[in-house]
Amino acid sequence: MPELPEVEALVRDLTNRLDGRAIVRVDIANFSCLKTYDPPITALAGGMIDGVSRHGKFLDFDVSGTHLVLHLARAGWIRWKDEVPKLPAKPNSKSPLAARIILDNGSGLDITEAGTRKSLALYVVRDPADVEGIARLGPDPLSDDFTLDLLTSILDEAGRAQIKGVLRYQSTIAGIGNAYSDEILHAAKMSPFKPANSLTDHEKQLLLDTIRTVLGDAVARSDGLPASELKGEKKSHMAVHGRTGQACPVCGDIVREVSFADRSLQYCATCQTGGKPLADRRMSKLLK
Repeated sequence: MPELPEVEALVRDLTNRLDGRAIVRVDIANFSCLKTYDPPITALAGGMIDGVSRHGKFLDFDVSGTHLVLHLARAGWIRWKDEVPKLPAKPNSKSPLAARIILDNGSGLDITEAGTRKSLALYVVRDPADVEGIARLGPDPLSDDFTLDLLTSILDEAGRAQIKGVLRYQSTIAGIGNAYSDEILHAAKMSPFKPANSLTDHEKQLLLDTIRTVLGDAVARSDGLPASELKGEKKSHMAVHGRTGQACPVCGDIVREVSFADRSLQYCATCQTGGKPLADRRMSKLLK
């Protein structure tokens, strides 16, 4: 799933590509992705792209005052096309194409979603805040407003909720997902199951600094990369996420996993939990 660093890189890449361009039309190939009807998708035709911005994991295209907002969900992506087909994209349930943006110079963007679980969302709105997911976003962790006092209040309000969930819950902190929450906690040497309100003052400062460093470094590495290279860049710099069974790059211990119904987390027991493996209920059931 694209998270804050990848979406920020997409913003920068698309800003350079779309500056001064107008939209000819937007074709919807998978009607389930379009979540709004007023304004209609046709309202974007002929509009100038005045800017591309980010709200958490949401991409926001300002098209002459009307906003095309995109959430790529778990398996969505944007693919730049120097030349797009002239004929409108046709609905095809077997195709990964969800929508296509055609620009005035013949180039365009293909918005795709892999797999059978379709959760990519596209909105056409007058104000980004009209999108419910944006309206309830928490603070951006790379903004100047994300201070130690703010993080402390977030942790205190979360009570005994696990720190992993607090980091990835979008209404609490915007933009951090499953991958970067794993990476932040590994770098901070904290258990993903640690209760949010149990952090000492030193641990709170450490967590704040680690959030800024992990996300900031990822943004810096991605800056200037085209969309086609962002997934590979992200994967190549993961220390624990997606590396179950491999060696931890810090201590050499084996990276372990805890599985849930629809996702999993990865961690290093030596670095994060004092050498104690975390309970994995799904794996425990399989071993019985």
